[in-house]
Amino acid sequence: ILIISKVFILLQSMSVFADEVSEIREMTKEKVDIVINTLKDNNLSKDEKKKAILKTVDGLFDFPRMAKLSLGKKHWKSLSKDGRKEFSKLFVEKLKKSYLDKLDLYTDEEVVVDDAKLKKKKRVEVLTYLVSKDDKMEMKYKLYKSKKKGWLVYDVEVLGVSIVQTYRSQFSGFLKKNSMDDLMNRLRSPEGLGS
Repeated sequence: ILIISKVFILLQSMSVFADEVSEIREMTKEKVDIVINTLKDNNLSKDEKKKAILKTVDGLFDFPRMAKLSLGKKHWKSLSKDGRKEFSKLFVEKLKKSYLDKLDLYTDEEVVVDDAKLKKKKRVEVLTYLVSKDDKMEMKYKLYKSKKKGWLVYDVEVLGVSIVQTYRSQFSGFLKKNSMDDLMNRLRSPEGLGS
């Protein structure tokens, strides 16, 4: 009986996770659809589109966490509380600008939200495809469950390449030859480190 009840509890928790994973997929799809519909809306100016899109992604992405992960534990620990705040602010501005610049390249692609998979207890990946007439590009949204805001994106993989890992290797390479102050100054400058 004990084994049966354990199996039952396990199956129940698995179905709860399955329901939650399906909800995460729907939430991601809803946000992606809003972004695409905003891009397609000819009644909006370019600036209006950008503001509306940023409002949508602000509710889906955990940008401060992405900043921390991109810098890496060692360098993050070396920053003061104010330094962390400033780095996060500069990084988020850079990330949003890079995201909006890429959206400028949008023509008439469709985004297909495919499958959501539970990776660990509080980690889910949502597989999506950017589909054009003659191409299909794979993207994975990686989400974690935050205590206060629920499920949020902490990384995106485009064609198997992680945005967070790309920035981390970029920052790490820069910091081998330069100081953290140099990195901050570079992020403050309009050119940044490149995207």
